[in-house]
Amino acid sequence: QVQLVESGGGLVQAGGSLRLSCAASGRTVSSVMGWFRQAPGKEREFVARITWSDSSTYYADSVKGRFTISRDNAKNTVYLQMNSLKPEDTATYYCAAGSTITTSRQLYIYWGQGTQVTVSS
Repeated sequence: QVQLVESGGGLVQAGGSLRLSCAASGRTVSSVMGWFRQAPGKEREFVARITWSDSSTYYADSVKGRFTISRDNAKNTVYLQMNSLKPEDTATYYCAAGSTITTSRQLYIYWGQGTQVTVSS
């Protein structure tokens, strides 16, 4: 069992920055960590993912160039640095762990409880 705890969300003005953290504990058998987000009335969507082994990353087009995912293996923690935030980035952000390197949320096994990010215009 893997437990994931997100932190770092909050309220920020457009153009600002936030850094989200996701601390993993328990039996860490995952190969990949992902960040997803869900806005009210919308489906949960992929944001970014990173592999534990070689830090291979992949981003959704909507965040490419603005968000950076990284990991600290020693701390079992994954980060999402979010710069140049836009009102449309407002959502609950979730981290997830899986064994398949993918952007598909259905293939991620473990999920955190989510952290709210609100970007004001």
